[in-house]
Amino acid sequence: MNTLATVTFKRSNWRPAIILTLGFWLSGSLILDWVIMPTLYFSGMMNEASFTTVGYAIFWNFNRVELLSAAIVLTGVLALSKTRHDWHPNTIVFAVILLTVSLLETYFLTPNMCAAGIHLNMFETSAIPAAMDLLHGGYWVLETVKLMTGGILLSQCWRMQAE
Repeated sequence: MNTLATVTFKRSNWRPAIILTLGFWLSGSLILDWVIMPTLYFSGMMNEASFTTVGYAIFWNFNRVELLSAAIVLTGVLALSKTRHDWHPNTIVFAVILLTVSLLETYFLTPNMCAAGIHLNMFETSAIPAAMDLLHGGYWVLETVKLMTGGILLSQCWRMQAE
């Protein structure tokens, strides 16, 4: 009846999951904002009638990936906040901000931008509606908040990984 009892502590897999998810999410946002959309704009696609449909399809898919990423990050941060005593409490706030930004972009900005871009009057020659400028401004503010908050959260997780 000799048994050896060994206690080993397993490292949590949440920190690498948060780091990988944030890296994927933020790099995808940068590629979408600084490569794909400017390429479509400068190629003249914005003057095409199907630009709204293409933009909605791109953002509809990417927004769902963002919601999934925000959920993974928030779940990981909540799990780590319960297991780590040196975990900074502001990380939960940052994760909630990321989820809020994703929800606003998915359910408010993208549908309103696409609705403003649809030409219901065939005789109207205005290419860009006036409301679109306000929506674009809101989008860029939310993207800046997302990138800054995600970068701060990524650096906090990276520092914890190094320790």
